[in-house]
Amino acid sequence: MTAHIVAMGGGGFATSQLGAPTALDRYIVELTGKSAPLVCFIPTAAADDPHYINKFLVAYGTLGIRPMVMTLWQDAANAVERIQEADLILVGNGATVNMYALWKAHGVHKAIKKRYEAGDVVLAGTSAGGNIWFEGCVTDSFGDYRAWRGGLGLLDGSFCSHFGDEDGRVQVYTEAVASGDLPGGFAADDGAAVHFADGKLVGCFAEAPGQRVFSVQPSTMPTASGVLVEQQSVQLL
Repeated sequence: MTAHIVAMGGGGFATSQLGAPTALDRYIVELTGKSAPLVCFIPTAAADDPHYINKFLVAYGTLGIRPMVMTLWQDAANAVERIQEADLILVGNGATVNMYALWKAHGVHKAIKKRYEAGDVVLAGTSAGGNIWFEGCVTDSFGDYRAWRGGLGLLDGSFCSHFGDEDGRVQVYTEAVASGDLPGGFAADDGAAVHFADGKLVGCFAEAPGQRVFSVQPSTMPTASGVLVEQQSVQLL
């Protein structure tokens, strides 16, 4: 009854050529171990954007899954209740802080935690959908890049998405870890991901060469400026 979490720095079907599923999309579907898994897509961070939802339905419709979309703008209570049926919960990108505020208002955070604790499930997501599983992250939900202490806390530590792909995140994240504003954690480029099983790191994965994952930890070493950044071994999918 393993519970998996795959936090992706970015990428996936939403940014792929012609909207096709990517290697990471296929990887998380295969992790379910089901022949026709029920995949619950949660686009809250993108304000339940219908174009984003359509991209999911088109891309994942080629993967032999049963699709489900959890929206909070209509029939929210029923949508939240159905989370318990999902084999894979896929959280989309967008504004992390706004998403979590809506989740708390509707009880989504409790529903996801309950599903995770039951096991035999895969939780995954890109950008905001990668941040949300940890205790904190770097987000542009406020406009500029900021360290934010918040999230579901299913995984210890913090996460930084789009690490090598958007100017500003690297400095904000490393300074936040060095100062203690964020606990140490992981940073991932677009197309790269960290995979945990029952809270323990399984490995780091990427869709193409050059897509990286880093461990970012506080350090008292005189030459480390308060933070130790170590590139992790990455397996290509």
